[in-house]
Amino acid sequence: MEEWLWAFVGIMALIMVALFMKIYILQKAAKEIANAFADRLMTDTNTLIDISSNDRYMRKLANAINTELRKLRIERHRFWQGDMELKNAVTNISHDLRTPLTAICGYLELLEKEEKTETVNHYIGIIKDRVDILTQLSEELFRYSVIISTKDHTIKEQVVMNTVLEETIAAFYTVLTERNIVPEIQMCEKKILRMLDRSALSRVVSNLISNVIKYSDGDLKIVLSENGKITFSNRASGLDEIQVGRLFDRFYTVESARKSTGLGLAISKTLVEEMNGTISAEYENGRLSIHIFFPE
Repeated sequence: MEEWLWAFVGIMALIMVALFMKIYILQKAAKEIANAFADRLMTDTNTLIDISSNDRYMRKLANAINTELRKLRIERHRFWQGDMELKNAVTNISHDLRTPLTAICGYLELLEKEEKTETVNHYIGIIKDRVDILTQLSEELFRYSVIISTKDHTIKEQVVMNTVLEETIAAFYTVLTERNIVPEIQMCEKKILRMLDRSALSRVVSNLISNVIKYSDGDLKIVLSENGKITFSNRASGLDEIQVGRLFDRFYTVESARKSTGLGLAISKTLVEEMNGTISAEYENGRLSIHIFFPE
């Protein structure tokens, strides 16, 4: 009886060891699949997932993932190609618009020197106003095409965020005064140093102040915290949460900003992310707040 018992215990022990070995092999195969899958997502390669295990279920799983990876690779290349075509189209359109607009402006200047009736002067004024708007929009489109074509080429250096913020706000003093906007500025005394592209940061701040000029009800508050966070906030009764949620979308504009292409904040988002920062917007109690954060 004892021999049978010991034999049973031995058989159960062997079964347990076999099960543990099987579990170990499956875990190893699962880890190999997970690591290989993460690697294939991060790199553009034709290499498929291969595992050391001969377990048919794990190999079947690997083959299924490889099938989906092939589809994903095709869609990724299609997206990259479409994105490149869009960038080239934006660049070409911006160039094509600037040339005839320059010619129109030149002819309008010549026409203004000629003798005209009051009615003709009135119509010329309307045309010039529309041309100025179109010129502004084409310039914004051109700047956007430059930004997206030079992406990943930011020149980073140690920048004092306080200084860039002060200089950029000062450059908008006249425009803000004309709109009766007196900015409330809260800036920490400590110098906030970050590895950033100085001109890119200045462009971001300029775009955000321009955004305030479009949507503000007459106020502006700018706060620079010691952790590297900049907040622009203002009352904006003409906006709602849905519109604010789309402010960073390319070419999105709201009814109160018809003179804009909707590219200013999209450019800001691109530049901030290029400098490893984050940008977000929120709308609460009729107040728009845009937050930029650059970690150390």
